[in-house]
Amino acid sequence: MKTFQVSIPNQMKLHILGCHSATPRSVAFPSAQVLEVANELLLIDAGEGMQIQLRKYKHKFNKIKYIFISHLHGDHFYGLVGFLSTLRLLGREKEMHIYAPVGLKEIIELQFKITQTDINYPLYFHELQNPESERILETDKFTVETIPLLHRIYTNGYLVREKPALRKLNIEAVRQYPEIETWAYHNLKKGKDFIREDGSVIPNKELTLPPPPTQSYAYCSDTAYKPGIVPLIKNVDLLYHEATFLEADKDLAERTKHSTARQAAQIAKDAGVKKLVLGHFSSRYPQDELFLDEAKEVFENTDIAAEGKVFEI
Repeated sequence: MKTFQVSIPNQMKLHILGCHSATPRSVAFPSAQVLEVANELLLIDAGEGMQIQLRKYKHKFNKIKYIFISHLHGDHFYGLVGFLSTLRLLGREKEMHIYAPVGLKEIIELQFKITQTDINYPLYFHELQNPESERILETDKFTVETIPLLHRIYTNGYLVREKPALRKLNIEAVRQYPEIETWAYHNLKKGKDFIREDGSVIPNKELTLPPPPTQSYAYCSDTAYKPGIVPLIKNVDLLYHEATFLEADKDLAERTKHSTARQAAQIAKDAGVKKLVLGHFSSRYPQDELFLDEAKEVFENTDIAAEGKVFEI
């Protein structure tokens, strides 16, 4: 039986807008990234300068429907109010959903009130305060769950998982059976066998091909070393984990509730993830490659984030 290769038109991709800690610099922006999933753009964290980076890397503002803020330290959300205001100027009409810790709604609404800014599109805040992992979004194509982290204030990471797609029709195989009309195609894609009028069965596996494998992405923003997250991110395809410090400054990482590159790599190793990306680098170090060298001693398939870098998941 002939088969054909299945294409993957909507592969999950991670676009780095900013990946450094604390204040923006001329060559480094704080945390912000865009995740492509199921033909949607998810904005994850929104540090200062985020919308400039969106422009620079040619992401369509109005295609973003969901925003996820990890915590209420400025280098993770100071770019948000400007972005929301710009959407108003662009004439946005469709709704926007923001998932963030309790307090962000008050902050944003106060800014709008004082500046007399009227938002002319539906804006919904989904405020988070649960210390346990929870599912906060489910669409027909993907889900998003929180990853409770350990920082100086309430902080969540986010786990995005694709849902299984429908099976693919093997058209050449289907055409061998004239009794299979187009009305039956949807049931075949859903994995059902074809039942002939005489009651005999044509197995689904003879008529369809498996869908592309689902993909998953875990974003672990500012956090101290927390082995407790390992079961939540087990076997994900891509893990982004903060690595603010190197192991030589482990004491400082513990005091500020951040992680070292080695600790991030240990989390990746213990969780059995396919690939690790490090980010949230402190400016105290002369080269970001130092983080990579340290992490690779523990987990080989590690890379470092950089503004404008794209990771295909």
